[in-house]
Amino acid sequence: MLDSTKTESIPTYADLIAARFSRRAMLLGAAGAAAASAFTLRIPSAGAATTGSTLTFPELTKIYDETHHVAEGYNADILVRWGEAIIAGGKDLDAANQNAAEQAKQFGYNCDFIGYLPLPLGSDSSEHGLLCVNNEYPDPHIMFPGMTEDDAAKTMTPDQIKAIFQSWGHSIVEVKKEGGKWQIVKGGEFNRRITGTTEIAISGPAAGHKLLQTSADPTGTKVYGTGYNCSGGVTPWGTILTCEEGLSDTFGGDPAKATDPKLLERYGYDGSDFYGFARVEDRLQLDKEPNESNRFDWVVEIDPYAPNEAPVKRTALGRFGHEAATCVVSADGRVVVYTGDDDYFEYIYRFVSSAKFDPADRAANKNLLDDGTLSVAKFADDGTLSWIPLIHGQNGLTAENGFADQAEVLIKTRLAGDILGATKMDRPEDIEPNPVTGRVYAVMTKNKKRTPEEVDAANPRPDNQYGHILEMVPPGEGKNTEHTADTFKWDVFLLAGNPAKPEEGAKYNAGISANGWFAAPDNIAFDPKGRIWIASDGANDFDIADGLYGADTVGDGRALPRFFFACPTGAELCGPAFTPDGKTLFVSVQHPAENSENLDKLTTRWPDFGESLPRPSVVAITKQDGGEIGS
Repeated sequence: MLDSTKTESIPTYADLIAARFSRRAMLLGAAGAAAASAFTLRIPSAGAATTGSTLTFPELTKIYDETHHVAEGYNADILVRWGEAIIAGGKDLDAANQNAAEQAKQFGYNCDFIGYLPLPLGSDSSEHGLLCVNNEYPDPHIMFPGMTEDDAAKTMTPDQIKAIFQSWGHSIVEVKKEGGKWQIVKGGEFNRRITGTTEIAISGPAAGHKLLQTSADPTGTKVYGTGYNCSGGVTPWGTILTCEEGLSDTFGGDPAKATDPKLLERYGYDGSDFYGFARVEDRLQLDKEPNESNRFDWVVEIDPYAPNEAPVKRTALGRFGHEAATCVVSADGRVVVYTGDDDYFEYIYRFVSSAKFDPADRAANKNLLDDGTLSVAKFADDGTLSWIPLIHGQNGLTAENGFADQAEVLIKTRLAGDILGATKMDRPEDIEPNPVTGRVYAVMTKNKKRTPEEVDAANPRPDNQYGHILEMVPPGEGKNTEHTADTFKWDVFLLAGNPAKPEEGAKYNAGISANGWFAAPDNIAFDPKGRIWIASDGANDFDIADGLYGADTVGDGRALPRFFFACPTGAELCGPAFTPDGKTLFVSVQHPAENSENLDKLTTRWPDFGESLPRPSVVAITKQDGGEIGS
């Protein structure tokens, strides 16, 4: 962080931007040099043409209403809704009689990350598979009558609280494409719900540690439930990594009376109990069960092909508000996991496995994430990125500084990052490696709290309401990329915002249209050609539709977003995921009508309208001519 007492040495926003983009051609190499030379701010006219992009779909115009929209030439079909029975013997949602037993058999609420895994295991099928979907959080004020968003915790009955406790976590459902249309297989043998009460194992260096032991689990190796499951990842051996984004406001009690109030404060545990969970679960009282909170905020591995196998919290990946955990096999065969801590001024992390991936031994691969090195990112103004390992006894991570052993380094990951001087980022959310180029893209959603004295080259805007995307460049290319290298190069891929408003400081390719800009990038995905697809999360701040934008990462169309899909009012676009052939794109439409005051004043009843409740849903997007998405 810059020294605020030396204001004469603080670079201006313009200085930082000029310095970063002047180096762009060197970082991109020949393939991207032409695009780099054209990367200057341009205020487009309303009818500005989009040129240079390999994406050929007709771009949507800016639109925001009660339903969804997709580019001309595509179909966007509702595949599965919150409340649809997916477990054998379950019943579909009865809005007037929601209960925990039925919700545990239904597709969960607020769908987010999506992982598509082909069936059978080991195939590359793009027409039959398992859809693995995070269910991030509930919205009681548009699920039940008679409450607003702010009073849900004290208004809900215990039965309602127990129902929403079953509505989050993760849903696995078998899907098939038949006659050109996708459909779910109700009661499929792999269909499954992981909820707020599912038994989950704890593994890795922190398993069994005294800080994870509770009265109900003196072994410190078993926990019940997962929640705030936001983004995630798919491993090379065909499992899902679902990320707990930080459960701080789901605990009650007095943190001042807990064993370690400072640790609770660093992780945001204030006893607010936003949903009233602690009213029905004593273990969620911070002063009654002080170690229970340490058993959350982890990455959870789920094997969708083994429905009777318990999920596992992988403590080697660290404890913080994980937004994503995306995997790639490095050039030397080791597995790398990239993940961000989704909060203001938090950090970007990388895990490198000790052992190598063995494509012939799936069982052995399932333990790869228990042994390895977790590192935190430090971005230098000269365009280099250093990965600093979080290893007990090194770099100040000692008992004298509050870390008795490696387990405590991982349980207190945020505190370890503080000591190592990691770069404080503008809410790092999704981080994804490009499967074609090997470069890694890290999304900073926004940070309204950054002051002019706190800007740096990697976070160059104060009061950053619009977000940006960084490009991290490891040595090598494609499958030969050295994701395990200690040092990368980096640059700014784009700065979000409206380029027609110079005061916002947006930066895209010069060909940006009046419809291609967005605010608050969140999730990203890559199609088989290596093009980036960006989901936005700015609707409720800027009164514009959240949606999905596609862009090239190299060539003349580099950093030139095009508007492809628009969400209904109040909703956010999450979890874009492609089938292996690139011909289907699954997306989550989360919290439609969340901007409503209550059920009596709904802004939309998407997707079924009429008298239906608004229902978060997964949408299957296909091209009408059967071709690849975007082509």
